[in-house]
Amino acid sequence: MTEPTEPTEVAGLREMRTVRRRYVTLCALLWLPPGLGLATMVLLFTERGMSLAAVAGLFAAHSLTVAALELPTGGLSDVLGRRPVLATAGVLNVIACVLVGLGTTAWVLTAGLVLMGVARALASGTAEAWYVDTVQERSGPDAELRTGLARGGSATSAALAAGMLLGGALPWLLGLGPDLGARLSEATSGAVLPLSVPLLLGAAVRVVLVCYVLAVLREPPRPPATLRSVLRGVPVTVLDGLRLGGRDALVRRVLLTAAAVGSALATIELLIPGRTVELTGAPGSGALVYAALSCAGFVCNGVGSHLAPLAARIAGGGERAVLVCLGTGAGGMLLLGVTATTTHPLATVLAVVGFCLLYLGIGAASPNQNDLLHRRVTSAGRATALSVQSLALQLVGALTGLVVGAVRPGPLPWLLTGAVLLSGALLWLRRVEARSAPDTTVTPGSRAGIS
Repeated sequence: MTEPTEPTEVAGLREMRTVRRRYVTLCALLWLPPGLGLATMVLLFTERGMSLAAVAGLFAAHSLTVAALELPTGGLSDVLGRRPVLATAGVLNVIACVLVGLGTTAWVLTAGLVLMGVARALASGTAEAWYVDTVQERSGPDAELRTGLARGGSATSAALAAGMLLGGALPWLLGLGPDLGARLSEATSGAVLPLSVPLLLGAAVRVVLVCYVLAVLREPPRPPATLRSVLRGVPVTVLDGLRLGGRDALVRRVLLTAAAVGSALATIELLIPGRTVELTGAPGSGALVYAALSCAGFVCNGVGSHLAPLAARIAGGGERAVLVCLGTGAGGMLLLGVTATTTHPLATVLAVVGFCLLYLGIGAASPNQNDLLHRRVTSAGRATALSVQSLALQLVGALTGLVVGAVRPGPLPWLLTGAVLLSGALLWLRRVEARSAPDTTVTPGSRAGIS
């Protein structure tokens, strides 16, 4: 006697949970190593004898590499496939973490950060594109995406927060008791310092990432890629991705919103460290407070991502949710602005509340606007569209950093960038129909436009 087969609907739900769980795990594995390195990298470089100007140059090499390769690697992911690109990014990151963790000369460290930039560009948007491709291939173009995107965002924030805490604690723990850190440094003739350990641990996590990608990530079938198809397809895909924002009003809003968020984040990263030093009175304690505050920001960002579906239900749709959430973030920037010239305890509390509101609002807005974006593009240009979004955030963030650095410290930089973020929120006042049927979905490379 044969057993009854499992209902198709139940089997489909179980399969979607599996895909969602794999995406969340992938996000955590992707972002735990950057969190580990973020806590100690600057200190490691200075311990190796690098000046602050040299450290700034090293980070500039990383940023320029990411910016230069963001679009070509997005096109490569669309043409070649998500799985090989993610695996390649993981391998390059393993090499980069080892070079940065063990390097003692400027050229080795530069090579490590350039490789890290290449890997960052390769991975940018690729995991999210894999998730959306897989869900839509199995459940159709109208499949529910927001919950998975929200949980992926929460996993990313949690991994960054955990990585920062663990990376900051490891060198301290190695100095306790028998001082294992000093013994390790002595045994390796100074090649491995206690500050190197978080980066080397990050390399080990990257190895796990590569194994996970190769073992469990399966993607919908795509035409076999040849060298000729890659060389021809990548430039075409990149150009179509750039044209997409000009053709589609909703995609244009997403890109402008990303630019506004980049402006706010650049202001935070540039001005908050100085405010924590001013609050504590010493660079060391200020750095510690900044690390704790950054961790709190990642946690708030993760909570916001988790609440994104609820925000959409309460607001009455994804577009209204983006409006409300970015408006909340702009309110946080306003609080940071009005408290910029005082260290009174009440002002400090309000500033912390504003900082948390900013990250909470950005975290809740991101899954909602990306859900709308994915319904406007197909798999053929999905990673490229995400790369264009990321590039808008990075370029406007870099420009904002230059402007804010030239403006006199005080409330003005906060209020200006808060106004930019509020403008990004107000873009969503008027609804645009979020169509997702195959005949109305915008496909990069098509001539059809949407008015």
